[in-house]
Amino acid sequence: MTRIVRGVSLLFTGLFSGFLLCVLVLETSLRGFDGSVYTQVRVVELDSLDKLAAVTLIPAFVATVVVAVRSRGSARRMVLAAVALLVVVFVTTIVVNLPINSDQLSWSVQQPPSDWASVRDRWQLAHLVRTVAAVVAFGVLLSEQVVGDRVGLVVVEAGRGVGHRQ
Repeated sequence: MTRIVRGVSLLFTGLFSGFLLCVLVLETSLRGFDGSVYTQVRVVELDSLDKLAAVTLIPAFVATVVVAVRSRGSARRMVLAAVALLVVVFVTTIVVNLPINSDQLSWSVQQPPSDWASVRDRWQLAHLVRTVAAVVAFGVLLSEQVVGDRVGLVVVEAGRGVGHRQ
């Protein structure tokens, strides 16, 4: 059961991180365009991307918390670090990104608000923070999985009298 939950944690954390990276690339590409183009793309993004974020982040967080509860020792510390990073993602999203998303739903493509560039900059900076946090969380979970598997294999081999791996 723990192996399955770890797999779910890795899968959804990886999917969420990849999703955020794609959005980061898109958003960075938009920096060279005017307010109308930016607003049009944001309206399209807001149509379904929030749903994709929710269906990847929520299972990632829940599964990672379960893994943390079931882990022991240094593995638990690593998984708790990943949980803390996912909390950073949640908090940043709730405090900065979602309120801006909500405001942008009423923006006019023909006439974006006069402060559109500063709003874009705030959103993109918060998105960068949550992207880095998610990617690092995925890296921590992946590292813990690889290290945990190797340690487990050495212990199993040592128990069989094989000795340690070379």
